[in-house]
Amino acid sequence: MRRVTGHGHDHGDPSAMRPVAEHAAAVAALIGPTATETVTLADARERILAEDLVAPHPLPSFANSAMDGYAVRSADLADTPVALPVAADIPAGRTDGPPLAPGTVHRIMTGAALPDGADAVVQVEWTDAGTEQVRIERAVGAGQNVRGAGEDVTAGTVVLPAGTILGPAQIGLAAAIGAGTLPVRRRPRVLVLSTGSELVAPGEPLRHGQIHESNGPMLAAAVDDAGARAELLRFVPDDVEQFTRTLDEALAARADDPVDLVLTSGGVSAGAYEVVKDAFSRTRSGAEPDRREGRGVTFSKVAMQPGMPQGAGYHTGPLGEVAVVTLPGNPVSSLVSFEVFVRPALRRAMGHPQPGRARVRARLAEGLDSPAGRAQFRRGRIDAVAGTVAPVGAAGSHLLAALARADCLFLVDAQVTRVEAGESVEVWLLDG
Repeated sequence: MRRVTGHGHDHGDPSAMRPVAEHAAAVAALIGPTATETVTLADARERILAEDLVAPHPLPSFANSAMDGYAVRSADLADTPVALPVAADIPAGRTDGPPLAPGTVHRIMTGAALPDGADAVVQVEWTDAGTEQVRIERAVGAGQNVRGAGEDVTAGTVVLPAGTILGPAQIGLAAAIGAGTLPVRRRPRVLVLSTGSELVAPGEPLRHGQIHESNGPMLAAAVDDAGARAELLRFVPDDVEQFTRTLDEALAARADDPVDLVLTSGGVSAGAYEVVKDAFSRTRSGAEPDRREGRGVTFSKVAMQPGMPQGAGYHTGPLGEVAVVTLPGNPVSSLVSFEVFVRPALRRAMGHPQPGRARVRARLAEGLDSPAGRAQFRRGRIDAVAGTVAPVGAAGSHLLAALARADCLFLVDAQVTRVEAGESVEVWLLDG
C-alpha cells in the first residue's frame, strides 16, 4: 500500500478540500430528529418504533395446550395403559370450558385453554383417539405439552424498545399483545429536483445534444430505499429565476405536509450555467445570502472521488428555511454522494439503529491506483466465501452501468495512492 508523501494535484490541491467526514457532519446537522406519528400495523413494516412497546398482559395470557390430545390430571395416569371417560371437548377459542373432574379427561385442541384441574396434555398419538372413552398408552408428567401463562412474555415487559426496526416478527409480536397501532418516527419528505435544459423524460425520443434524465428517478428510488419519502420534481430548466420560482411554488404547495429536504443533482461545478449554485448563492433580491445562523448554502470541493463538488445548507422559501443538499450531476457521483452523505443523515433523523451501510473488510482482488489526497469510492463485487472484493468498471463518474452491476462500494483512504492485490480495504455492502 503506497501512501501520500506530499500534496497531490488533481482538480486542485486536495489539502484545500473539505474532508469527507466534515461534509458528512454538515449534512447530518441539517435534518433533525423527525416527530412521532401513529400508524396501523399494516403500515408499520420497516418503520422505526418511536417509543418502548410494553406488554399489557402476559403472553400467552392463559395456560393452553401445545398439542391436539387430552387434558388430564397427571396423577390419574400412574398406571398406564388406562381407559378414562371423555367428559368434554375443548376446541381452540372455547371460553366456557368446565373444570376437569378427577378420573376424567377432556379432549383438547392445540391452543385451547387448559381446564381448571388439569396439569398436562397427552398427545393424541399416544391414545386410541376415543371420543367418549379414551385409552391412554403412555403417562405424562405435570406441565407436559402445556404452554404456561406468561411463558413467552410477562405483563409489563418491554417487548420492543424504541428504535426497533419493525419487520414481520416485530409486527407479529405487537399484534400478539393487542397493539392495533404503533408509534413510529415520521419519514422525512424529500423533494428531488432534476435540473438541466438538456434533459428528456425516459421513453421520449432524443434530439442531438439531449440525454434521458436518470438522476431524478435514481435519487428518488434511493430516498425511498433509505426509508424516507421522495417526490420527484423534474426538468427544472437552466434559468436561475425559473428554478427559484419553481422550487418555491413546489414548497408552498406542500404546506400541509412540509418538505424536510430539497435534494438536487447537477449545476454545482465551476463552469457556466451552474443554475443550482447560482440560485442558492443569492437571495431573492439578488444580494449575497446572510450566512449567519446557518442560512444559505455552502458549496465545497470535498476530498473524494467521485463526487468532489458538493453543497449543503438552507434555502429560505415561502414556508421558511428548508434544508438543501446539492449533489454533483454525473450519475455515479450523484448516487455515491447520496450513499456517503444523505442516506445516513435521513436514517439517523428517523432514529434508525444503523444509519449507514453495513461495512466489512475484504482483500482486494486486483491492484489499483487512487488519486492523492482524495478518498476514492470504487464500485465492486464482493465474494463473501473468498473474502475478496473485485473492482467493477473504471473509476469514471459517468459509468452508470458498472454501478448497476456492483453490490458494494470499497473505500481507498485519502492518504493512499496505491493498493496492491491482496491488501485489505473497507467495503460498504449495498444489498440489504
